[in-house]
Amino acid sequence: MLRTIFMIGLFAIGGLFVLRIAFGLFGVALGIFGVLLALAIKVLIIGGLIYLVIRIFSPDTARRLRQKWSGSSY
Repeated sequence: MLRTIFMIGLFAIGGLFVLRIAFGLFGVALGIFGVLLALAIKVLIIGGLIYLVIRIFSPDTARRLRQKWSGSSY
């Protein structure tokens, strides 16, 4: 009886330990994902602004860039 109670307690503590590690790693992974998402959004905005400037001042260059990356000419 005492052995059964001890084993249940041991499994409960082990499960809590595993959950703490799992959610800790999940939190770190979620944090890294957030940082990478923010960086990707900044790069997208800056790249879009640069493309807009190129498109306004040099439509030929913008057309060549579009053909190089997408393969279609509009």
